[in-house]
Amino acid sequence: MSRIGTVLIANRGEIALRILRTVKASGRRAVAIFHELDAGSPAVREADLAVRIDGATPVAAYLDGAQIIAVARDVGVDAIHPGYGFLSENAAFARQVADAGMVFIGPTPEAIDLMGDKVRARAFVAARGFPVAPSAIEDDDPASFPKRARALGPPLLIKPAAGGGGKGMRIVRDMTALDSEIERARSEGQRYFGDGRLYVERYVERPRHIEVQVLGDAHGNVVHLWERECSVQRRFQKVIEETPSPALTPAERRDICDAAAGIARAVGYRNAGTVEFIYGDGAFYFLEMNTRLQVEHPVTELVTGRDLVADQLRIAEGEALGYGQGDVRQNGHAIELRLYAEDPARNYAPTTGRIARLRWPDIAGLRVDSGIIEGQRVSAAFDPMLAKVIVHGADRTEAIARARRALTETVLLGITTNREFLDRVLGDDLFAAGAVHTGFLDERASQLALPPPDHETLMALVAAAALSDDNLRAEADAVPPLYAAIGAWRN
Repeated sequence: MSRIGTVLIANRGEIALRILRTVKASGRRAVAIFHELDAGSPAVREADLAVRIDGATPVAAYLDGAQIIAVARDVGVDAIHPGYGFLSENAAFARQVADAGMVFIGPTPEAIDLMGDKVRARAFVAARGFPVAPSAIEDDDPASFPKRARALGPPLLIKPAAGGGGKGMRIVRDMTALDSEIERARSEGQRYFGDGRLYVERYVERPRHIEVQVLGDAHGNVVHLWERECSVQRRFQKVIEETPSPALTPAERRDICDAAAGIARAVGYRNAGTVEFIYGDGAFYFLEMNTRLQVEHPVTELVTGRDLVADQLRIAEGEALGYGQGDVRQNGHAIELRLYAEDPARNYAPTTGRIARLRWPDIAGLRVDSGIIEGQRVSAAFDPMLAKVIVHGADRTEAIARARRALTETVLLGITTNREFLDRVLGDDLFAAGAVHTGFLDERASQLALPPPDHETLMALVAAAALSDDNLRAEADAVPPLYAAIGAWRN
């Protein structure tokens, strides 16, 4: 395969900028696409060329594969990098890119098809001897699906077969609610993914979410780049990720990483991917495979020293990995914090507004992957993640300390974010002990809630609010008419 000279990044925000910078650093030309809401974004400003795309909604523009491929043809693109989300795990889009004579920087369409279907992926993995949780699959016999689900016993986790990102997932502890929860999950699966098929598995109480980064090339070489723990979540979506996992023993770490690499080999996997597992009581079960670059890939880069996007580009050009498993070592500890435009005190409701002031701190071991700039308006049109604050330390204690300092010294004004909430999580005793699970934030909600201000602080806030009211200030400063009539007279 010939060298890739020009890459179009079919994405937006922080991931578009992160990919763009590696593309440019490698001497390649970087092309960005943008909806008008993103016209002033950093990725658009730094691209060698930026082309506007349109859609019925902003999200629809980034999901319009035909429009994106047409842009790529018009500007002479060699390859398309999908980032994560949007079209990144769309096998049809990957095929269309190849049919248009361009390279899709990701796995083959066949691998996306197989591992993107949660039901087929589970069956494939189980047939090859890898551990999966006890489950019932609707496709096997739709009429008996509820009965087979009941036979597993509570608690159960219902999932859409084509799902991801926590959407459509339902936990069932009361079996009398099973039928209604199945219908809710089916409705959500149809709405989010256009596919209402379901499966159900035994839910592991207080589970930990462990995933393993894998890379494969066209020559049959596969390596893992160790694990990440992503157990701190809200609504099944990740908030804090770290590596190494504080839960695993060295033997467990070896076993789970070897299993992930084995699954990737069985698939014939090419490019970057992540194999995800549920872990509890010393046992782990295959959850799913994400056939793309993950949001949390920076923590892996910090502890291994690898640039995963650079590896993706070389693999897409047909090169061999160029290194083996023994060359991939873990160095220190890394933590990633997802900075969201949301209000944790209002059930993580998304927030909007203009970024009035933005300053990132200068701290050793800090990396910020951001897609925002000062003055930018944040809308509700996209996912609320604004940036990723990533730190590296010699050990977990140092990484936590650096992460808390980074949050404290970050200046982001004009919009409500989860910055202070993240600091409270990092300062929690159970988090410090590594005693987390996927229900940790719900379980510790009262301990992590914003404490009420003391009387002195409350009075200062009331005074500041009053003084910021133009009408109140004008009235306070006004001279009464009787005294105004005296004019400039003085005693």
